[in-house]
Amino acid sequence: MDLLEQTIPQLVSGAAERFGDRIAIEEGDLALSFAELASESSRAARAFCAAGIEPGDRVGIWAPNIHEWVLAAIGLQAAGGVLVPLNTRMKGNEAGYILEKSGARMLCTVTGFLDTDYPGLLRDVLGGASSARPVSDLPCLERIILLRGTGPATTSWSEFLGEGEAFSAEEAQRRAEAVSAEDLSDILFTSGTTGKPKGAMTTHGQTLRCFQAWSEIVGLRRGDRYLIVNPFFHSFGYKAGWLASIMCGATILPHPVFDVPAVLERVGKERISVLPGPPTLYQTILAHPDREKFDLSCLRLAVTGAAAIPVELIHRMRRDLGFETIITAYGLTESTGPVTMCREEDSPETIASTSGRAIPDVEVRCVDKEGKEAPRGEPGEVVLRGYNVMQGYFDDAAETEKAIDSEGWLHTGDIAVMDDRGYLRITDRIKDMYIIGGLNCYPAEVENLMHSWEEILQVAVVGVPDERMGEVGMAFVVAAPGASLTPESVIAWCRANMANYKVPRRVEIVDSLPMNAMGKVTKFVLRERAAGASSQHGD
Repeated sequence: MDLLEQTIPQLVSGAAERFGDRIAIEEGDLALSFAELASESSRAARAFCAAGIEPGDRVGIWAPNIHEWVLAAIGLQAAGGVLVPLNTRMKGNEAGYILEKSGARMLCTVTGFLDTDYPGLLRDVLGGASSARPVSDLPCLERIILLRGTGPATTSWSEFLGEGEAFSAEEAQRRAEAVSAEDLSDILFTSGTTGKPKGAMTTHGQTLRCFQAWSEIVGLRRGDRYLIVNPFFHSFGYKAGWLASIMCGATILPHPVFDVPAVLERVGKERISVLPGPPTLYQTILAHPDREKFDLSCLRLAVTGAAAIPVELIHRMRRDLGFETIITAYGLTESTGPVTMCREEDSPETIASTSGRAIPDVEVRCVDKEGKEAPRGEPGEVVLRGYNVMQGYFDDAAETEKAIDSEGWLHTGDIAVMDDRGYLRITDRIKDMYIIGGLNCYPAEVENLMHSWEEILQVAVVGVPDERMGEVGMAFVVAAPGASLTPESVIAWCRANMANYKVPRRVEIVDSLPMNAMGKVTKFVLRERAAGASSQHGD
């Protein structure tokens, strides 16, 4: 990447010059070269400009991994807009909160993905379309653009692009050139212990610098064919996915739904060389009974993290899946992406048992409760300082102040041990977060959603170990007076009202929750109880 390329629109233009006719993105019968990607992104930018998107305006994208997602993101950013990705597993109330909180003026989405009508989910809980707006209870949302599918009170992607023809290409180019490295590129919403998602703001310059470092460390290169299974709404699929591919000249191959036979077939048929994902992805592939029937000889690079990894998994990924390079990493939304990463030369034991050492130009420490650096080998909270620390939480100064101290250190809430080499081993999470299949899950957010059901009086959720998913949620529920709850009815309600990864896999109906003297639920007691229940059942 040219050092002069400090914004995402500049990156795309530079990639068109460097890589030209090489294929940038493939999806089904569609193949766009880097030059065509730049051209199509410019068309999208003109459409966003014509629709009235001004610098700093927020635009949501709520869609699976498809090529239109990439074009819409680059187009809105070239118009000066700020990308707000939404998790495709969200229900209408969850997505509505993010759209309202961010003040998004437009939403790009789809209908028909896994039989889901995303605009319909919003309207079911926030009112139907009116003459003034597409969702009556979202006052800032002016338009819904359907990247794919059809629906009332929406505009199709092709129609939207057509409207952009009325906007001068030269003026759109000037708008793109006016975007600076210090301007916000995106707001990625992440949950916290308050139970409400918070929007981490990062700039174009931060994003490009961070993922240039990531790309160099993992060894992503021109000509790689990158199957992006990680969702585009997450920084792994977005920034370490299609953005890094554009940076390095790799071909983007979006994959919308993880299905082992489909992935195995695509690897051989489409000569995939890069396949990052959470550990569960590789464990599921290795466990597939027909794996040996597929040609996996083209696989070269794996990047994983977000969960404890057995060292045997690293050995099997090399031996049975043929990966030459396996990198583990640790990062968070608030740090733009990676914080620490292993290196290619590290041993399987280091890759499995640690999350690596700090990326260049970023300081990482483990500190005690007084904020003093913990001795090497002793646990402490992970804090970091550097160019990759977010600009803050959108419209939330109080939470920003809690997260970033007066000296610029971002407090992660994760507990780790740092060894003499500076390598981190994550051991616990202050914020109660657990990781299910590579996705962060916050008990407070799940509890907040469950409390909205009048049948529930109290609820506490903890993460419990799970052989396949790493961890899953277990809910301890106190029924409201007169309510008749069963574990099955609670799980059924959760499935209907929250993203499926947030749904507790186990539920226990209890008479009361254990509390300390301050009236706070003592979750360590619940974790011990959950562990005892697991051992009794032989889980």
